Amino acid sequence: MTPGNQQFDFDFIVIGSGFGGSVAAHRLTEKGYRVAVIEMGRRWTAQTLPRTSWSIHRWFWRPSLGLRGFFNMRLFRHATIFHGCAVGGGSITYAATLLAPPEKVWDLGSWNNLSDWKAEMPQHYATAARMLGVTENTILGPADHLLKRTAEATGCGHTFYATKVGIFQTPGTEPGRTYSDPFFGGEGPERSACVACGGCIMGCRFGAKNTLDLSYLYLAEKHGARILPETRVVDVMPLHGASDGSAGYEVHTIKSTAWIRHQPHRFTCRAVVFSASSLGTMELLFRLREKKSLPAISLQLGKHVRTNSESLIGARMTGSREDFSQGIAIGSGIYIDENTHIEAVRYPRGSDAMSFLTTLLTDGRPGPWRIALWLKNVGSALLRHPIRTLRWAQPLGWARESVVLLCMQALDGHIEMRWQRPWFWPFHKALVSRGEKVPTYIPLANEFAKKFAQIAGGRAMSMLPEIIFDIPGTAHCIGGCVIADCSEHGVVDSRHRVFGYKNMYICDGSVVAANLGVNPSLTITALAERAMSFVPPASWTAWNDAAA
Repeated sequence: MTPGNQQFDFDFIVIGSGFGGSVAAHRLTEKGYRVAVIEMGRRWTAQTLPRTSWSIHRWFWRPSLGLRGFFNMRLFRHATIFHGCAVGGGSITYAATLLAPPEKVWDLGSWNNLSDWKAEMPQHYATAARMLGVTENTILGPADHLLKRTAEATGCGHTFYATKVGIFQTPGTEPGRTYSDPFFGGEGPERSACVACGGCIMGCRFGAKNTLDLSYLYLAEKHGARILPETRVVDVMPLHGASDGSAGYEVHTIKSTAWIRHQPHRFTCRAVVFSASSLGTMELLFRLREKKSLPAISLQLGKHVRTNSESLIGARMTGSREDFSQGIAIGSGIYIDENTHIEAVRYPRGSDAMSFLTTLLTDGRPGPWRIALWLKNVGSALLRHPIRTLRWAQPLGWARESVVLLCMQALDGHIEMRWQRPWFWPFHKALVSRGEKVPTYIPLANEFAKKFAQIAGGRAMSMLPEIIFDIPGTAHCIGGCVIADCSEHGVVDSRHRVFGYKNMYICDGSVVAANLGVNPSLTITALAERAMSFVPPASWTAWNDAAA
């Protein structure tokens, strides 16, 4: 049976529309396949995006509570994980920072020696960078200049760099002005030049950020891919008794935003690509393995989950004349040592809701003593400078006055996600983290934050969950379905094919097998480009031979 046979609703169903799923949709459509992209989140436009983070119902994604935004935050024992949920996946809420990791990552983890990664990946990084419109940031705001001054004061000024970003800011363009497609020779949509509002993380309302719905997904849909938003996959199972999936699959869905009328649908396809993000793919595969829909999924599912060893710190400069929200979300970075990388992050003016997660910076080893020290610091600050401390702690003006310092370390370490009943809610199973704690206190980073605040005339801050619960925050959860040589060591092979099944792939951050130490979006995109390069054109008749 050849691809395109009308016995199936689609040749490929792609589950998720983030960096991996969008690449898969575009490249498979380009090869002549009939493709459907199933996305749990909503489709957003510049007109419908929220102006500030106070629009909770249009920012947070919690459909069971009536919150139908694009940003989600999930609390685990080992990490608070921030991620996106929308047509375009995390690209709607990411900071558009697109960096390649150091070459040493290909020598680490379970993918080592499975391919000549160092020779193969540069071409795929180049393709990903071209598709995402990567350019060096030329818009340095007050936060970036402050980061550079602090780096120079601490002896690492030579490491300062402007980030590589997917934001339309070509020299000679006029901020806010609309231009015909500058990226795809007229095939893509019109774009507007960046206005430096700092709103990338809240969703770009000006069409300057190269989100996936304006690049890969736009081209995929234009050439025939069908995108199904607000649709959640609840089952995937092999067709016709061929337990390895060689005869195709049936995919069952419901409406993700419905409370009562779930509108169930059944689709059939020759092949499936899981691209629901690291958390989403793990969660779905755990469910499918437990209900015996896909019982052959490797027992390595959920293992080797990494968080980039991150810590979020920063400073707030109350009463400052500078508007620290100006610029792009992440415009610059430095290295305070060979393994520790810091970026300056900002939110757009008025988006002050994240202030409730910040508090006075506190040193000390995690545990009761750090909490006690934090309470002492807060009490002391209130007694010595009550008005100034209360002014610092109140939320209004937080985004204009604050700079978040995102600290990432390229040190290997991982946790495990399991599928079990959490102690606080024994009625159903859920993802639960296990393993050694990821450090929440990085002394070098804290010292840098103090210096940063001192130079700016402000006060350093920590993330409250890191102090109270010893839980770091991360927007870069990767791993859990890692690339490996066999099912005893991972979930997919070096071509992203799922062990134990035919015509089944995983293309998202869950396959990443090493700590990257940088924002992972470009790497996920490049890996998906490589994976799709192995899929033959739709005219190829020996389907299972190619997918074996």
